[in-house]
Parts: sequence; C-alpha cells; structure tokens
Amino acid sequence: MWRRIAAIAVKEARQIRRDRRTLGLLIFLPALMLMLYGYALTFDVRHIRVAVLDQDHSAASRQFAAGLFHSEYFELAGLLERPEEADAWLDAGRARAVLAIPPGYGERLAVGRPAPVQALIDGGNANSASITLGYIEGRARELNMTLRSELAQRRGLGNLSLPIQVEARVWYNPDLESSRFLVPGLIGFLLMVIGAVSTSLSVVREKERGTLEQIVVSATRPGEFVVGKVAPYLAIMLLTEALIVLAAMLLFDMPLRGSVGWLLVASVVYLLGGLGFGLLVSTVAETQQVAFQIAVLATMLPSMLLSDLIFPIASMPAPLQKVTWVVPARHFISILRSLILKGSGVESWALSLAILVAFAAVVLTVASLRLARRLRSG
Repeated sequence: MWRRIAAIAVKEARQIRRDRRTLGLLIFLPALMLMLYGYALTFDVRHIRVAVLDQDHSAASRQFAAGLFHSEYFELAGLLERPEEADAWLDAGRARAVLAIPPGYGERLAVGRPAPVQALIDGGNANSASITLGYIEGRARELNMTLRSELAQRRGLGNLSLPIQVEARVWYNPDLESSRFLVPGLIGFLLMVIGAVSTSLSVVREKERGTLEQIVVSATRPGEFVVGKVAPYLAIMLLTEALIVLAAMLLFDMPLRGSVGWLLVASVVYLLGGLGFGLLVSTVAETQQVAFQIAVLATMLPSMLLSDLIFPIASMPAPLQKVTWVVPARHFISILRSLILKGSGVESWALSLAILVAFAAVVLTVASLRLARRLRSG
C-alpha cells in the first residue's frame, strides 16, 4: 500500500515541478498576497484632514486647536472663517472633519463652566467616521483635562484630579495595530484558498490527459490515490506557510508567542481539510476551468466573510453566526490568533481543533468515495 501511495506522490511531485505556474501559485503567490493585503487592508485611520472653524479667537481656543494636531492621527486641512464654509469643505472632500469652536469658549473655560466644541464629520464611510469621532473625543478629553489642570494651577488650587481614574492596559496588542489582528487571519484565508484551488485541478487534469484510465486498471485504491495526491501538496503548503509566517514576522512585526509544535499540528489538520476539499471539487467538475471557479467561490467568500477575518461574528445575525461554525477558516484563524498573539495553550482552542479534524476526515472520506464511484464509471 505504502509503495503505491509513494509512487503516486512522486508522480504528482514531478508534475508540480514541471508546471511552473502551479509551483509559483503554491509558493510565491501567498507571500505576495500577504504583503498586498497586509499593507492595504487596515482598520487604522491616520492623517485625518481636519478643518478648524475658530469663532472665539482666544488663546484657549488656539491652544485647544493646536493640541489636536500634535498627533499622527490628524492633519490641519485649513482654517475656516464662516460656518457656511464647513458644508463646502466636507462636500468637496477637502476635509473629513470640521472642528467648530464657538464664541465664548475661552471665557467659559476661564470661569470653570462647560465649554463645548462641535465636530462635524463626513459619514460617507461609516467605519472611518466612527473611528474619527472616537479619536477626536479621546483627544478632546485629554486636552480638556490639561487645560483644566493649568487653570486650577493658575488659581492656586493645585493639580486638578478626577474622583475616578481609569488606567487602561491593552494585552497582546498594546499598540492597537490592526495588522497584528488581520495578518493571522490572512494566513488562514490564503492557505485555504490556495490549497483548495491547487488540488481541485488534479483529478480533472488526470481525466483531460487520459491518465485516469491507468489508475482504473491498476491495483491502486481510491483512498491510496487521495493520500498520494495530497501528500506533495501538503509538504509544499507547509513550506509556504513557514515562509509567509516568517514574512509576517519581519514585515509586520507579528509575534509568535505560542507553541510552534501545536501550530504545526493545527496547520496540518487545516491543510488536510482544505486540500481534501479541493480534491472533492475535482471529482465533481468536468474541466479545470469549472474546478477552479468552484474552488475559488466555495472557499474565498466564506473564508473572508464568515471567518471573523474582517467582520466580527458577534455582530452578525444569530442564524448567520450558526452558519460560521461550518467554515474551517473561522476555527483555524481563532487558533492562529490564540497561538500567535496570546500564546494560549491547547485548552483554549481544543474545540476548534476538533472541528477541523472532523472537517478533514469528512472531506477526505467523501472525496475517496466520489473518486471510487468515478473510477467504477470509467
């Protein structure tokens, strides 16, 4: 049995070596896509162009406006003279937000009364608008406390302190960089799509070249054929994963806090499921073009939309949250984030690993049965 499996694996490895496009697809394309997605896909909003409408023209208003731009998050788009200009600047996209400081701001602040300011934000992009609002509110609170403390010191009241102070400590991603959250998800997404596409063409290619008939008359069993087909792709995809993990650590400063051994185990199980799914598609499709389209659609959309890669599962409707349980990328991405970012032990993601094992066993078994039926039908 093992000799037959080895013969099929060697034959498939030689075929991959001859096909430079397939080899490039397996090794270099994931690294390239990781760099493209990693740099282009980000939730961080920086260099927000803000226009200032200062109707108070006091030292306090100028200090408040200047303090807002002592950060990489904001850029001064310009100074407005009239309130009517705010609409024009936002409509034309010259500014993404307008900070309006009303008359009497400095006087209110000097006597200790509330001194509100207004922020007008372009809500065309709801995500960017909410992040911009959060940045402005946070920066305003910091500046407000600074100004109140300076006022209290001038009055001889000492340092102004709040009755309740919250000191936040962010674990696992202290700089709140979205790339550290997204890159592990991108690794899981790329491995599933590339792995399924690569094996989805294998059986169809055998049929188009007329070599499938040789398997029919040989002593090779469908299960042996499946294992022999998957083995070289599994080895190449593990090498590819090592390369993209190394690239992520070098380019995006991604940590690796968990066990490398458990990462290898989870990766093998996940890749077996993805490669087995590609073989299952290959037993259904009649041409390589159809196999490619089915594999891409069946893996790319669920792995991007229903895996917690970009869109939080907790924010989805309850029925859709249940559907995500059958998406392998959801569980592997959860394992990656636990291992890479948190360094969690197996007890934290044992259920996800069990689901991946079940998925791999099911798709490989169904692919073997489908292949056996196809061989019997000639």
